[in-house]
Amino acid sequence: MLAILGFLTVTIFLFLIMTKRLSVIVSLILVPVVFAVIGGFGGEMGKMMLEGIQKVAPTGIMVAFAVLYFGLMIDTGLFDPLITRMIRLVKGDPLKVTVGTAIITMIVALDGDGASTFMITISALLPLYKRLGMNRLVLSGVVCLGAGVMNIAPWGGPTARAMTTLQADAVQLFNPVIPAMLAGIVWVLVASYLIGKKERKRLGIIHIEHEYTESAEIAATAEAKRPNLFWFNLILTILLIAALITTVLPLPILFMIAFAIALLVNYPRPQDQQERLLGHAKNVVMVSTMIFAAGIFTGILTGTKMIDSMAASMVSIIPDSLAGYLPLLVAITSMPLSLVFTPDAYYFGVLPIISQAATNFGIDPIEVGRAAILGQMTTGFPLSPLTASTFILVGMAGVDLGEHQRYIFKWAFGTTIVMTIVALLTGAISI
Repeated sequence: MLAILGFLTVTIFLFLIMTKRLSVIVSLILVPVVFAVIGGFGGEMGKMMLEGIQKVAPTGIMVAFAVLYFGLMIDTGLFDPLITRMIRLVKGDPLKVTVGTAIITMIVALDGDGASTFMITISALLPLYKRLGMNRLVLSGVVCLGAGVMNIAPWGGPTARAMTTLQADAVQLFNPVIPAMLAGIVWVLVASYLIGKKERKRLGIIHIEHEYTESAEIAATAEAKRPNLFWFNLILTILLIAALITTVLPLPILFMIAFAIALLVNYPRPQDQQERLLGHAKNVVMVSTMIFAAGIFTGILTGTKMIDSMAASMVSIIPDSLAGYLPLLVAITSMPLSLVFTPDAYYFGVLPIISQAATNFGIDPIEVGRAAILGQMTTGFPLSPLTASTFILVGMAGVDLGEHQRYIFKWAFGTTIVMTIVALLTGAISI
């Protein structure tokens, strides 16, 4: 019964947002509440939701101040020289911009943190996409592809969780997957080329002046620019990124401090500070409220044990005749299941059950772990409504989650398929 309720909760939620019957935030809150009441958890529901909100609260705070910080940097003109140079390099060619987006994303994603990857890449590239009139779904989609494939790195969350669950090290779990990951990187570049080609066909090669032109969408007013403080803002941003990577302080605290310093130095007058805050209030509310709503969604699924029951039911339906194909089945389903399971639920709930079943069938459980990281919360995490970083991506890019999922799902799933084929050919997984 719990498993059925869980699958219905996720299915109805995805249906409502992808068909635009309800907004994401309304669906995140009301769908799990309805099914929790149906399941008889009405009396315990409040505690579950509060626990879910408490778990995502640090992320919500971090995102709110990250949006404010990077929005402030755009206002000051910090990214103008970068955009100017990129415009000169791409010469108004959407194809070059799209492929460049993939390369930049994969470089930034080396730190293994999806949230910071999205905040850095979207903040830097969104003004260029606006300047060229490119579809923002191209930006969110290509960043999704680049960040997804790089999330397989052993310091990324999914692989680290898999190593913990299977009591394996990177040499055992990750190293055999390296050829598949490299193939995934190549696929991302190919996919970006094809997506960019369509965008070039739609827009053509845009003839624009080499000098960066002021846009009301990129900065609120020309008066908000702070060219004399460019080096201060650049150094502050570099120090912030370095501090984020080394985690010298909790991430929310780092963004709060950095924002306060940047706001004070760039806009010392209280009136100007208030104007900057009001200018970015809409983005802050849009992103942070979705994160807290996602806390209710995951809180109920976890607190009611729906996720546990879903995991057990999925393993129980595998017939003995397909046992030898278990690693392949895990690999193929890994990416779509990112829409159903949180990384903790999958790697600490589903993977132990599947790996134990694999052992019973005479299959090396490490192979199951390798198969899982080919898509589960790697290529799939930037589309999942169960991770806060997804809302950072779509919120900062200014796109609808359902549209983002529909636009890039096939390309992200294609990454997993390509890597699965290479993993089979290289022996990382077997059948």
